[in-house]
Amino acid sequence: MENEITVVDAKERSRYEAHDADGTLMGFVDYHLYPGRITFLHAETLPEFRGRGIAGTIATKSLDDARALGLQVSPACPFYQDFLEEHTEYADLVKGAAE
Repeated sequence: MENEITVVDAKERSRYEAHDADGTLMGFVDYHLYPGRITFLHAETLPEFRGRGIAGTIATKSLDDARALGLQVSPACPFYQDFLEEHTEYADLVKGAAE
């Protein structure tokens, strides 16, 4: 990939954001943080950046962060629901998955 993608937790906006090397916003996922749990609400890749794996990069970073913080995940967003079905390495994070 030509452009480097940087994913940051923009806590003041309650969302993870992906930026290119120039700082241009490429995509984001909104979330709500609860004690012990994070709910991913809406993922969006800006039209000009679609098809480059931006949403998957954001999902990977946000789920890795959730794991590091000991948070359970509630995937309210259809993209996250599909991503978690495909990436079973994150199944242990999904609230109620082992129940």
